[in-house]
Amino acid sequence: MIQQLASHGYVVVTIDHLGDAYSRLPDGRVVAPTEQSLYPQDFERDARFVLDEIERLAAGHNPDVDRRRLPDGLAGALDVRRIGMIGWSKGGTATARVMLSDRRVRAGLAIDPPLLPAMDGRIDRPFMLMTAEFTRATDPAVRKFWTQLIGWRLNVQADGAVHSSYNDLQVLMPQLAKIVGMSDEELRGWTGHLNTARAVRIDQAYPVAFFDQHLRGHHQRLLDGPSRAFPEVQYLGLSAAGDTHRG
Repeated sequence: MIQQLASHGYVVVTIDHLGDAYSRLPDGRVVAPTEQSLYPQDFERDARFVLDEIERLAAGHNPDVDRRRLPDGLAGALDVRRIGMIGWSKGGTATARVMLSDRRVRAGLAIDPPLLPAMDGRIDRPFMLMTAEFTRATDPAVRKFWTQLIGWRLNVQADGAVHSSYNDLQVLMPQLAKIVGMSDEELRGWTGHLNTARAVRIDQAYPVAFFDQHLRGHHQRLLDGPSRAFPEVQYLGLSAAGDTHRG
């Protein structure tokens, strides 16, 4: 997903939340996951810090901790007027939290977010949900959040998808299953019934279409409704600001 966005000309900044996974610091130290889980609020604070640093970069400053020379042309490539955010699981919840608290993010895409703890406020900028297990039909928090989206909004869901279907695990787990002797049932817990190749195409197509439409202003027919190219993708809700007839 990230490679696809970058290949379409987006400057993509990824966040390595210390303590959430294994992280290597610039001095070579490795930080292991902490026993105490990080929460969407922690991710939100990290993201807003990164937004501050992006603004510094765009202004010609160098926030690199070791003061290393930045790649030529990086500052001029950043357009802080067109920032989007994307996140999976609690990263998706963090995306929602940042959109509620920081207007620098112009468009948000949340991938199967649990959307807890509950949040106050409304989002009047474009927001898209790619759901699997945390759905409006089964999860009150997701259903409530949907009502807080008062601008352009879209909810899609791939048939057979599970929580980890919209990321690299969909490709990696079938390979790992062969190595460790994972049963078909165990593998389906990771990948659901969504075909791996189809999952990759979905992961590549929808985020690019979303950001192309809402950051670049290029209308994308893929976002208008069910597509012949992706028959397994359901459009569970679609509306623009002030539109009460769809979704």
